[in-house]
Amino acid sequence: MMRSQYSLVIPIYNESENIPELYRRVSAVMDRLDGPAELILIDDGSRDTSLKQIRALHQQDARVCYLSFARNFGHQVAVTAGLNFASGEAVIVLDADLQDPPELVSEMLKLWRQGYQVVYAQRTRRHRENWFKRWTAFWFYRLLNRLADVEIPPDTGDFCLMDRQVVNVLNTMPERSRYIRGLRSWVGFSQTAVYFERDPRFAGEVKYTFRKSFRLAINSILAFSGVPLRLATYLGLLSAGFALVMMGLVVYWRLHEPASRLIGYTIIALAVFFLGAVQLICIGILGEYIGRIYEEVKGRPLYTLKEVVGFQTTSKPPPESS
Repeated sequence: MMRSQYSLVIPIYNESENIPELYRRVSAVMDRLDGPAELILIDDGSRDTSLKQIRALHQQDARVCYLSFARNFGHQVAVTAGLNFASGEAVIVLDADLQDPPELVSEMLKLWRQGYQVVYAQRTRRHRENWFKRWTAFWFYRLLNRLADVEIPPDTGDFCLMDRQVVNVLNTMPERSRYIRGLRSWVGFSQTAVYFERDPRFAGEVKYTFRKSFRLAINSILAFSGVPLRLATYLGLLSAGFALVMMGLVVYWRLHEPASRLIGYTIIALAVFFLGAVQLICIGILGEYIGRIYEEVKGRPLYTLKEVVGFQTTSKPPPESS
């Protein structure tokens, strides 16, 4: 079989309503490409008919390859699995909800042919998203850029094109708490942006709930910044300074205002609550980092597969997957 020049990687989780339209638009893009292409669909433990539809697409179109996880492992791991199996010289990652327009791929490929090895899609506007989603996303990306050790472009998702050299480097990274857009920035290489207005979800319910988005935000900060650990030190210094100030005030009140109500149990209670809060925050920060160390040292595979269909013999998973 001829090696694919282009690989399109799309994670799928309960997207049965979107798959027909997704395939229609993506296959139209693939038909216009100047070389062989493969469409890699990763079923992330879907509970609806998504896997059944994916199997039917493979029977209909030999360019459709698919992986099926033994259970739900999450979006970032699904993207990772797709990168592990992709054989193309250019690998494009999209979402299945059609908020990432497949038609933008042609513009990405133009920049890739000009020599850029990473072309990421940067959102200029979000259609039909509530103000809370837009506001939290805006400030999260700015906060992450201030805290992270590398510059991560704001208002970008996983929608991107990556050169084979970049994908090979990403596939050597075994870490479990994955934030693909951060890793994509960390590896370096020549990178540029294409700008687009993000469409509303075509059909179905949003899969990235606030809880999942918040968890991803915490993972991204902890994966690319040591600032939270330094924050614990700063809180310790702040509490020490607070204790010194309170010591001076207590001495002053004892000498000049012995009848003050702030002397005695009130000041003791305030000090205990303050120091307790500082200690719990510091323990929580340390616990987050230690928990990630624990996950890494267990050495479990990132994902387990129950079906691998349609791939060339040259596409093999890395040693840490099974």
